Amino acid sequence: MNRFNSMEVLVAVIEAGSFSAAARRLDMGQPAVSKAVAQLEAHLHTRLFIRTTRGLAPTDAAQAYYQHALQALQSSELAEQAARDLGHGLVGRLRISAPVTFARLHIVPVLGAFLAQHPGLEVDVVLDDRPIDLLQEGIDVAIRIGPLADSSMTARPLLSGVRKVIATPAYFARHGMPGHPSELPGHACVIYGQGSGVARAIFQREGESLELMLHGRLRTNAAEGVRAAVLSDQGLAVVSAWMFAPELAEARVVTALDAWTLPGIDLSAIFPAGRLPGLKARRFIDFLGAVLQRNEVLARLTPEAPHQLTPTA
Repeated sequence: MNRFNSMEVLVAVIEAGSFSAAARRLDMGQPAVSKAVAQLEAHLHTRLFIRTTRGLAPTDAAQAYYQHALQALQSSELAEQAARDLGHGLVGRLRISAPVTFARLHIVPVLGAFLAQHPGLEVDVVLDDRPIDLLQEGIDVAIRIGPLADSSMTARPLLSGVRKVIATPAYFARHGMPGHPSELPGHACVIYGQGSGVARAIFQREGESLELMLHGRLRTNAAEGVRAAVLSDQGLAVVSAWMFAPELAEARVVTALDAWTLPGIDLSAIFPAGRLPGLKARRFIDFLGAVLQRNEVLARLTPEAPHQLTPTA
């Protein structure tokens, strides 16, 4: 029995919550996962999992083994990678989670350069606008936009951006360019998020603050839906300028109410709670952070320079 393979299987089963989920995470067959657990139980002379009405529950022995196995696996990874770094670069598999639109526009296009630096590395990109469970999905590092709900996770800030009122020139030509935030309720607003179709926006200018509840008949929980609606002239949206960075650069969309500011938005990298960030994940974030900082389009959409990409209406 390979001790480290058994450790990996037990860690995956506990974090994923079932044999089948662990098998998908490890790219193994479920019988192989069950066999590895059975061999480990025989080796340790103790039961590691109990089936309940709610699913698979680890025993106290399994939880104790898990904590030490996790440390051992992390130490093993760091030791092996340190040796490989002397001449061969990163190897193995890296699983990244990121919001769909930001990844499509700003992350996936640069992955080729990262992979070229590390020929022995494979990258899985899990795209989802929702904050998925990193441990259950076997994610090494996730890219998140906005406030971080879980303070137990290790986080690294990557970029700050601005929110803007955005629509196509054709939409504003038909419906007029708003001159004051109070005019927005009279416009067709595309709402980003789930719920009742209402979004809260706080506009500020020279000490003045105005809070609005924006109502929209069209709402979507995916940034791609917002983009499709806005780019087809269906309405305006109050969203991160990152979401429309290429179109802002090409003047396919324009911004309104530029004398006012909206709360900024942050991009962060987060790592699974309860474990040290892996070397592959840390090297990828180093790479991504440097690439994003060099991105001229994104640099023009930071809070320090929020208006440079806004064409004259």
